[in-house]
Amino acid sequence: MIYLVAGARPNFMKIAPIIRAIQKHQNELSYKLIHTDQHYDKAMSQVFFEELGIPEPDFHLGCGGGTHAVQTAKIMVEFEKVCVAERPDCLLVVGDVNSTLACSIVSKKLGIRVAHVEAGLRSGDMSMPEEVNRIVTDSISDWFFVTEPSGEANLLAEGKPRENVFHVGHVMVDNLYYQMARLDAVADKLETTALKRKLGKYGVVTLHRPATVDNPVLLKSVCQVLDECAETLPLVFPVHPRTRNSLNRMDFKFSEYVHLIEPQSYMAFLNLWKDAQLVLTDSGGLQEETTAAGVSCLTLRDNTERPITVEQGTNTVVGTDCDNIRSHFRRVLASETQGAKPELWDGQSSDRIVQHLIRLI
Repeated sequence: MIYLVAGARPNFMKIAPIIRAIQKHQNELSYKLIHTDQHYDKAMSQVFFEELGIPEPDFHLGCGGGTHAVQTAKIMVEFEKVCVAERPDCLLVVGDVNSTLACSIVSKKLGIRVAHVEAGLRSGDMSMPEEVNRIVTDSISDWFFVTEPSGEANLLAEGKPRENVFHVGHVMVDNLYYQMARLDAVADKLETTALKRKLGKYGVVTLHRPATVDNPVLLKSVCQVLDECAETLPLVFPVHPRTRNSLNRMDFKFSEYVHLIEPQSYMAFLNLWKDAQLVLTDSGGLQEETTAAGVSCLTLRDNTERPITVEQGTNTVVGTDCDNIRSHFRRVLASETQGAKPELWDGQSSDRIVQHLIRLI
């Protein structure tokens, strides 16, 4: 019995292909899906699970809201109850959210083995809550499934046993290919299709990290350069709730060339960004998905924990300096996208993980 834990929507994109892989081996493995409700939108929950082709969670822990400390503590208390009631043989966590950290700690205290998917990624930026979560989770995990060579190198440098570190590729890419194959069947029903037809050529923007959106001076500066860039290429900006709150407090109005829309479902957003001329983002996952799909990406951060997207893929880390954003924006539009698909980003990563788990457990 494996417990699969997810707390935020990007986690489910990584969990979904693992569930499909486990279902191929029902005589050897079983699972239960735990949603900590770290991020939870009741209105979108059902459609989200339907889009990903996975069942509703077996447990909802109801631990959304609060500071990092409050949220982490609530998840630990509620998850412990689930583990004590039915002790699993292994906990599998993905990514770097508070749920990843909290459930890993609880499991280790109870003597339950922990497998971390997307292990070993490091930005070197300890001001990022995700970096703290990654480091602490990896410090107590038993098995490490890494997406790229840098993850393996980081873990070995930190003293992890080589026999417990597995380079398997990326489960988010598994999910991307699975969803892209299904997209044509539903595209005409998606609102983003009409917007794409209206705009023709366009770029996509996402911003949600506190370091950017909670800093009014920096956010206004970034918005100003985005507004300027949109005169050359219209930009579509699905606005994260946190970002929306900051924009509402700020004395700035975008021009008609920046199209502010509500957060989108997975398929609607995939339908939008996959055909963009470029993506500007501070998201970690989108750096990887754009690399897998061959879409140019400008990362509006000073660092990345996913260096392979820069070394081999279509991603460029440009920071938040306006001149840098502007110059790279022009460069991308003046050149054709170039980039290679990283090793093992082939849609089979989840199958490799499950094969390892069958052997290890």
